[in-house]
Amino acid sequence: MERFRACFEDLVDPRTGNAQRHDLLEILLIALAATLSGAESCVDMALFGQAKEPFLRRFLRLEGGIPSHDTFSRLFRLLDPDAFEASFGRFVAAFAAQLENVEARGQIVAVDGKTARRSFDRQDRRRPLHMVNAWAVEQSLVLGQRKVAGDRNEIGALGELLALLALDGRIVTADAMHCQKATAQAILERGGDYCLALKANQRALCDDVRLWLDDPATVVDDACQTVDGDHGRIETRRARVAHDVAWLVERHGFPGLAAVAEITATREIDGKTTSATRTYVLSTKLAAARLAEVVRKPLAHRARRGDGRGRLTRPQGPRPRKPRPPAPLRPQPAARQPRQGLHPRQDQTRRLGRRLPPQNPRHRLMRLPCAPLAVLCATE
Repeated sequence: MERFRACFEDLVDPRTGNAQRHDLLEILLIALAATLSGAESCVDMALFGQAKEPFLRRFLRLEGGIPSHDTFSRLFRLLDPDAFEASFGRFVAAFAAQLENVEARGQIVAVDGKTARRSFDRQDRRRPLHMVNAWAVEQSLVLGQRKVAGDRNEIGALGELLALLALDGRIVTADAMHCQKATAQAILERGGDYCLALKANQRALCDDVRLWLDDPATVVDDACQTVDGDHGRIETRRARVAHDVAWLVERHGFPGLAAVAEITATREIDGKTTSATRTYVLSTKLAAARLAEVVRKPLAHRARRGDGRGRLTRPQGPRPRKPRPPAPLRPQPAARQPRQGLHPRQDQTRRLGRRLPPQNPRHRLMRLPCAPLAVLCATE
């Protein structure tokens, strides 16, 4: 618990008077444990706390009992989002360090923009909530998020997000929108490397790279080919990497440019063949096989992620019936696998303890959801 407390020591409790019946850190820890177990709303968090109360009392005092779903909802509405983001970022960094079995060098951080599902409000003519996320692929953890203001695009929000991250030795991937000199420089200053998609928004650089790689006289430094056959299709990917880019650096001045690459994907479905070529700029000299993995792995994880179905609306009034936690505490389904023979919803029901009486703390279901927290919550 002392390690958890250290991560959130700077977070100010916005509640006053009798509203402080429940300890702030205890509420946050229950919310986090519930989210790791599949909670999608504040109602789920309250149900989780009631079902796992015997286990939670092993390291929490809970002098005010288990918080209700209204308590969770009210706290998350009052918390300063920026302060919570900073505290939660410290926790995620510590948590990821405990989970890592290998050194961080070469691990992938995928950056992408995402609109929160069902976050629009037609009545108030409010735009959907759009976020920029930094996703640690190997650990299936959100390292940080920044809201995109209505009068700007993702580029400005990404700059703010990168300033909060420690990227030592990690490879940051992003789509062509973020192939900017300022973004590349920010990644390098945070100790990371980049693998950025290159398209027409950097027209001069893109044209030079494509003409050079398409020239039959160009000798690439590494190449590989993979073939996948699944879901009724055959997809062949050819990756090529070239390291002789000093002339590109001199001509375009792109920060840290060490290699350029292209991946050509040919897909056969129902007798029809389509082909697409994607170009990349890199700050590190990756092998072709590693390049294919760096590009492909975030796409596979992104396809399995989701935000649940709870609706984000205005905080006042009785709506929503299932108020949702702030964005960093939303579940990431890629990190969870349902038990054998159970539908994912049935598995979530068992994890949260719905319709289950309080169980012996030594029962397998009581240990499983909270076991990863034991490392961080252990008393020093």
